[in-house]
Amino acid sequence: MSRLEAKKPSLCKSEPLTSDTVRATLSVLKGVLTSCYGPSGRLKQLHNGLGGYVCTTSQSSALLSNLSVTHPTLKILTTSVQNHVSCFSDCGLFTAILCCNLIENAQKTDLTPTTVIKLNKHLLSLCTNYLKSEACGCRISVDFSSTQILLCLVRSILRSKPACMLIRKEVDHISALILRAFLLTIPENTEDHIILGKSIIVPLKGQKVTDSTVLPGILIEMSEVQLMRMLPIKKSSALKVALFCTSLSGDFSDTGEGTLVVSYRMSLENAALDQLLNLGRQLISDHVDLVLCQKVIHPSLKQFLSIHHVIAIDRVGVALMEPLSKVTATICSLLLCNRNDTAWDELKLTCQAALHVLQLTIKEPWALLGGGCTETHLAAFIRYKARNEPESILTDDGCTQAELQLVAEAFCSALLSLAGSLEHDGGEIVTDIKYGHFWSVQGDCPSVVNWPDLLSRCGCGLYSSQEELSWSFLQSSCHPFAPQSCLPHETVGPASNLTLDCLTAKLSGLQVAVETANLILDLSYVIEDKN
Repeated sequence: MSRLEAKKPSLCKSEPLTSDTVRATLSVLKGVLTSCYGPSGRLKQLHNGLGGYVCTTSQSSALLSNLSVTHPTLKILTTSVQNHVSCFSDCGLFTAILCCNLIENAQKTDLTPTTVIKLNKHLLSLCTNYLKSEACGCRISVDFSSTQILLCLVRSILRSKPACMLIRKEVDHISALILRAFLLTIPENTEDHIILGKSIIVPLKGQKVTDSTVLPGILIEMSEVQLMRMLPIKKSSALKVALFCTSLSGDFSDTGEGTLVVSYRMSLENAALDQLLNLGRQLISDHVDLVLCQKVIHPSLKQFLSIHHVIAIDRVGVALMEPLSKVTATICSLLLCNRNDTAWDELKLTCQAALHVLQLTIKEPWALLGGGCTETHLAAFIRYKARNEPESILTDDGCTQAELQLVAEAFCSALLSLAGSLEHDGGEIVTDIKYGHFWSVQGDCPSVVNWPDLLSRCGCGLYSSQEELSWSFLQSSCHPFAPQSCLPHETVGPASNLTLDCLTAKLSGLQVAVETANLILDLSYVIEDKN
């Protein structure tokens, strides 16, 4: 008789964020994510201690899916970020790092979680309304009649993924291909409701990146023998195609618990083959030129079709079935090359993200300035509003202006710390007190310097240090100022080379970061079932 183990009581922990273990684990997670952030972010290798596949990446999607997070509080954070990335494909690290910063800074204010959460919601609303307004000084419109801004947006995504191992020439080449692939998915004759086509990424590993190309239509792998049979075929009109998602092998599926009644002396195999050959005769009478099957085609049916000059290709696979079924829509194939498997895997994820971002930009044709400039500009805007126009933020919910100042400073500090995460080589970061943009200078700079001599352009590339600007160090205390929002006309010129972010993805990331931080700050108990 087996022994029954007594059921263990659930483990109940109050105020999880007061635990030193949780705080330390959150700090470690933040450190891992922060070190991956931006074009010069450090790569991470994730692998199982017992061996197997090794993932080299700095992308949040690959990072979080391969990290083993056990504490329930941190699982809330990672799951929220993964859900955001699954919907928007971009700004995953931005979301995760900002969320960690908000949680850490809120704990330093000594205010009740309820007060912090209320004011965080007000500040989130302030940010969202500003970024969507015409007065916003850190967003630019995307003109689809020109490729310049679209190319800047794609290049920014590629440059932020160092594990792709691309040089500048390769970045430009892949950016142009991604944009071309995206444009090929837009139908020529559009009505009010646009249905975009699909770009299929085809792997060509071990070849030069510049060998990558884009072809309209779908590429289907086939044997050399089949190809040689196909080449002599010359037809002025389009090929007539028959597509099968079921098996044409003649095998019978499992009947389960049912009973199959077979007549005496009947061969199931021959009966199935006769039906397949009847299908073949019907295809020939319908003048079908090409037969595609997701699974296996019976060799006899293949031979029968070949004799009648019909091309039969099987084992197409489930991945191609959807685009094949919609082949009269706008489909294209991106033949993607890279030096090795690791770099190709990272480049594939990046290309998929860039294509998704371009699709999002059709719905909301705006882009935010990247390179840390949106974060520093937004922090300057919030500080100014909280100090000079607090009544525009506060509502009648019991919060005081003093509490607003504390939470606003914590919120701005989280944004500035996020921008500072872009620097990984010991350099100094300053912000100008005119536009509120991000500027980076090499470390070990002299204490008394002429800043224009050390600074070239701001993080997004929009402004030059040769303008009459004043700077202050990041996170230093300076008098709140209203950042100017005039965008120069040359932002859309042919020589512009801006660093940009997707407005839709970043707005969602900002909202997810604040709401997830609020949720974690509001946790009073964590109850775990140990059985």
